[in-house]
Amino acid sequence: MRTTCVIAGGGPAGAMLALLLARAGVDVTLLEKHGDFLRDFRGDTIHPSTLQVLDEIGLAEAFHRLPHRKAYRMAIEADEARVPIADLRALHGRYRYIAFVPQWDFLNLITAEAARYPGFRLLMHSRVTGLIVEDGAVRGVRYRDESGEREGTDREIRAVLTVGADGRGSDVRRAAGLRPKEFGAPMDVVWFRIHREPGDPLQPFLRASAGHLMVAINRETYWQLAYVIPKGGYEELKARGVAELRRTIARLLPYLADRVGELRDFDDAGFLRVAVDRLTRWHRPGLLLIGDAAHAMSPVFGVGINLAVQDAVAAANIVGPALLRGEAPEALLARVRRRRALPTVVTQTAQRVVQRLLIRPALTRPGRPALPPDLTRLPVIRGLVRRFIGHGVLPEHVRLPERVRLQARQRRSH
Repeated sequence: MRTTCVIAGGGPAGAMLALLLARAGVDVTLLEKHGDFLRDFRGDTIHPSTLQVLDEIGLAEAFHRLPHRKAYRMAIEADEARVPIADLRALHGRYRYIAFVPQWDFLNLITAEAARYPGFRLLMHSRVTGLIVEDGAVRGVRYRDESGEREGTDREIRAVLTVGADGRGSDVRRAAGLRPKEFGAPMDVVWFRIHREPGDPLQPFLRASAGHLMVAINRETYWQLAYVIPKGGYEELKARGVAELRRTIARLLPYLADRVGELRDFDDAGFLRVAVDRLTRWHRPGLLLIGDAAHAMSPVFGVGINLAVQDAVAAANIVGPALLRGEAPEALLARVRRRRALPTVVTQTAQRVVQRLLIRPALTRPGRPALPPDLTRLPVIRGLVRRFIGHGVLPEHVRLPERVRLQARQRRSH
């Protein structure tokens, strides 16, 4: 099989890049190793920067038809105080909230739109097993689909450009011999859900208490809860038993006390090993890495999806015109990394500061957690925090024009 661009990984970065290239007329193949996008406890926060991108490609209306909840404010709830973090209603622009949407709905929307274009191909159950390298350049991938798993054989896709967007455990990155610089994180996260009742709080928040941190996300019919634990503490948590975790939930979130039995055992929970890392080099000849494959983000600020989407937009803007000519010069791949390096470094630095000053002390020191000051009282700082959370450091805008919409519609009509 031949294509102009092959993308490994059907997450936010890979799916968005595939859509932007396909609508511009680039022949693109997207590989996803799972059979669907239905995996719970993923990052589901769509920030204003990503909402603006959806608007620019005509998907904002369809996105807002998905079941979602808008969050206008962020705060930390402690035992004896509530500390506001940001009020997004004062943001500039059309979108002044964070939209909470299950990631599988978001990915289904993006890939369904991409499928409207004749140059797009989506291969599910397709796991990258290696790279095709010739004369020092990457010329495509080897992958194994369902039939290959049964037969023990790989297939090949040759491409002008190969993109690794397959997450923090990237098979493409490993095959390319690229290793990220690791910065560490003081915590891991245990995810689970408990059903929500009408009298429960509305907005998402961070609940802080001595030795405990819990993130509560309103999913309309249920709460998606993230219990933050010290790094490497998952086995100890399981050893103490699920009853102890239930008691902790009831103490931190008393309105859930009559429902904690819904968490039957640890099989009902998901576990995220938190990592913060980034590559110093995102490319080789014929190869580009974006999203978590290039930089794993902490859950702090919930910006992982949005950094991934911004990477995809930048890659499409910079490399897309060359791909239309059947080229992918390494100089352009290096430009993608230079463009996205600053927002990556600044965001990870801010995450690491929060981890060091708030999260680590809250998890390891007895007594009251050290809460940040109320920055919303300082106009300049308030505006910077609001913009950082809402739009990020360097929001991208879609510059690669759509070229094949009418052609796609004509083909569908026949």
